[in-house]
This record gives sequence, structure tokens and C-alpha cells, in this order.
Amino acid sequence: MFGALAQYERALIQERVVAGLAAARKRGRIGGRPQAITGEKLEAIVAALDGGMSKAAVCRNFGVKRTTLIETLARVGWTGSRGASSR
Repeated sequence: MFGALAQYERALIQERVVAGLAAARKRGRIGGRPQAITGEKLEAIVAALDGGMSKAAVCRNFGVKRTTLIETLARVGWTGSRGASSR
């Protein structure tokens, strides 16, 4: 009996959460952690990489982790002018 009530309550909670997230999306709220590299910083990083700076140097100069840099570059579709792999 209690199991059925708990299962029902869990379904109600899940419904409310999904409805709340949908309402937040309609209001323009984007969930999750904010992007570490955006806007002008991203443009400066891409310019530095296109200018021949290594990814390690970019990470040191801009204060970002290598993983963050590589994931951000993949997200924006940067392939690199030298055609080198990410390692």
C-alpha cells in the first residue's frame, strides 16, 4: 500500500519538475553551468590560435583548462588552420 502511494507521489513530483523546467525554458532560462569561454574571450582565443599560438600557451594566457578549451572549440566548430589534431 505504502509502495503504491510512494510511487504515485514520485510521479507527481516528476510531473511538477518537468512542468517547471518547461516554464523556465519559455521564460528564457537556460539551465546548467554557464559557459567558461564566450564572446570576446572566444574571439581572442580563436585569433590567437589562428595566429599560431599553441593550445597550451592559450590556456596559460587566458586562464582556462585545456579540456575546456578543446570542448569549446569543438562546440563552435573551430578546426584549426594547421589541421593538427587536438593533441
